[in-house]
Amino acid sequence: MSVREFLLPDVGEGLTEAEIVGWRISVGDEITVNQPIVDIETAKAVVELPSPFTGRVTALLVEPGSVVPVGTPILAVEVSDREPVLVGYGVGHEQGRRRRLRGAVQQEGASAPQQVGVASAEVAPSGKPMAKPPVRALARELGVDLARVAPTGPHGDITRDDVRRAASGTTSLPASAPVAVRPVRGERVPVRSVQRQMAQAMVRSMATAPHVTEWVDVDVSQTMALVRRLRAEPEFADARVTPLTIAAAAVIHAVRRTPIVNSSWIDLPDGTAEIEHYSFVNLGLAVASPRGHVVPNVRDAGSLSLSGLARAITDLTERARSGQLTPADSVEGTITITNIGVFGVDGGTPILNPGEAAILATGRIVDRPWAVDGALAVRPVMQLSLAFDHRVVDGASGSAFLADVAAYLHRPPL
Repeated sequence: MSVREFLLPDVGEGLTEAEIVGWRISVGDEITVNQPIVDIETAKAVVELPSPFTGRVTALLVEPGSVVPVGTPILAVEVSDREPVLVGYGVGHEQGRRRRLRGAVQQEGASAPQQVGVASAEVAPSGKPMAKPPVRALARELGVDLARVAPTGPHGDITRDDVRRAASGTTSLPASAPVAVRPVRGERVPVRSVQRQMAQAMVRSMATAPHVTEWVDVDVSQTMALVRRLRAEPEFADARVTPLTIAAAAVIHAVRRTPIVNSSWIDLPDGTAEIEHYSFVNLGLAVASPRGHVVPNVRDAGSLSLSGLARAITDLTERARSGQLTPADSVEGTITITNIGVFGVDGGTPILNPGEAAILATGRIVDRPWAVDGALAVRPVMQLSLAFDHRVVDGASGSAFLADVAAYLHRPPL
């Protein structure tokens, strides 16, 4: 018998870290290859991981709520030396062949797992000092031999403070060490996977793409009439038809007339750049889900009928709000719509998704005075806000695209 560790794998799409949402097993359980053992949350979806081993669980090395890098040991299993491993993980994976990741030192304040006798990424049968991966990384950085460090962790594990004291030559806390007291100003909560990735993406977008935003108000009387008519048609019975459905069709129409907005600026390693023009529209839909802000996309939206587009949008938004998106749902988008009108907002300055050249914000629909044939009338009006990457889209192209979207919503050609 031997103890093997299961390292957090890259489940695809360049995953660098994930949050442990919840374990489906406990210490002492007998598990088999391919048995679901843990749910992890990536930047795009909650993913169920299967066991790569058959054996007895000896330790859960990461507690729920912790965010850890790919390659971190998360589970220890006592297995027979003859037991097979799950295809795709293999012996090489168990032996520690890991990706080198930027920002691998994380979770400075992470607490020890609750399982008795477990508080580190190394298991007791290994005979190695018990310390979590971030602590081991700090020890390497400071040149500290963990074997010579006195542990003070709740389960006999070595903490970051233990490593720092060892590096400074201090083996114990001074009896009269002053205690720094921070004033209580409110509650701090950890930034989880989705929010962390969204924040990083928005900062990267604003830092690299020169944003331009334009607005236009549009009378959507005919769009509202079309929505009411389509809701009564049998072809749309299994879809939720809304003004967003027509706005999505308007974007696809406008892309055909001004295709440069459906492009990406690509920086090349030699310092030059290219603009990639897409021959398809993967239409992103910004959704406020329980996991945070997500942007799944309708693949090849331009090839769909209006009823097919309505069904695809309904499916994506429902799965996003129920936490059932897969990582593949949120990659390779080419242009995005964000419906801020559902929050009672007229307009704004949306931030581009990295790699995209344009994003359209649709505002609330509200009755306003509107000039019709030289006279005032009350009409339902929507404000459209278009942000675009000025490296890719010039002012004339951005304005033409926005005008086409507005014209479509004013008089849908359907």
